[in-house]
Amino acid sequence: MVKLSVIVPFYNVQTYAPDTLRSLRANAREDFEFILVDDCSTDGTADILRRAEDEIPGVVVSRHKENGGLATARNTGLDAARGEYLAFLDGDDWVAPGHFAGLLARAEALGCDFVRTDHVQVDGRTRTVHRVPHGRRDEVMDPRDAILPATRTTSVDYPYAWAGLYHRRLLDRGLLHFTDGLRTAEDRPWIWRLHREADSFAVLGFLGIFYRRGVASSLTQIGDVRQLDFIRSFDQVVRETAEDRDARALLPKAVRTYCAIIFHHMSSMERFEPAVARALKSMSAAALKRMPQDVLDEALDSMDVQRATLLRRLRRRPVAAKEVAAA
Repeated sequence: MVKLSVIVPFYNVQTYAPDTLRSLRANAREDFEFILVDDCSTDGTADILRRAEDEIPGVVVSRHKENGGLATARNTGLDAARGEYLAFLDGDDWVAPGHFAGLLARAEALGCDFVRTDHVQVDGRTRTVHRVPHGRRDEVMDPRDAILPATRTTSVDYPYAWAGLYHRRLLDRGLLHFTDGLRTAEDRPWIWRLHREADSFAVLGFLGIFYRRGVASSLTQIGDVRQLDFIRSFDQVVRETAEDRDARALLPKAVRTYCAIIFHHMSSMERFEPAVARALKSMSAAALKRMPQDVLDEALDSMDVQRATLLRRLRRRPVAAKEVAAA
């Protein structure tokens, strides 16, 4: 029986993949499998993964014929996974020796649907610990209770799929797949769905994941049109939250977070190609008009002057009716 499946998408990360694979080797166990998904890499990544099949116990390689993006690659791994528990890792990150065994032992002891963990962010030679924004540790709770308050950073604002471990019953319930084709912010609807629909979770005081920032090929570093998928992602968050039984309570959090992300992108327009920057303005204005307007009014009233002013100005920007309707 496979106890744990670790899903690792790779795309053009030949410089970093060896570190990732060394860390998997240091985590190998006879009841673990590592599902490596090559998302149609065009550099030397495919050759590195081919060698890993022979060198690392438990490795299974799946190859896409077309690049589908991170969400689609993770879904490929989920469809192939046989483990009782599931975890994720990105192809340019790594984990400490024995990390997955330790995480699994803690998750089994707690018996909850999923656990979340802190991580170490690596930016060049600088390492910074980032904590799950949730004060209660090693305590099983209802994940729905960790979404609010709307005005503070909470567990749904820490969306990283690789920062945790997930029981297979979530996969069987249809809660672990990502929205196919999303190129960025793919984990936002995912983490919101987990918190709304899973029955139990816990946050662990457990460090062992190393998240590499500043990678040139990462979408967070590239200002092309794929970045605009955050709008599709947060449209989904708002739409699904509006259908929730506690929509009145939860929508202010979803809308406020969406506004914060729009402000973030609008405040760094210089990193976008000119055509993408124009599309960002137009699509963001239309997104603001799609939000529940009474909830948006309350959100804007609660924000600082700088954010509220920019977003109100953007909201007044003329857009075509078909753009407002597009979601």
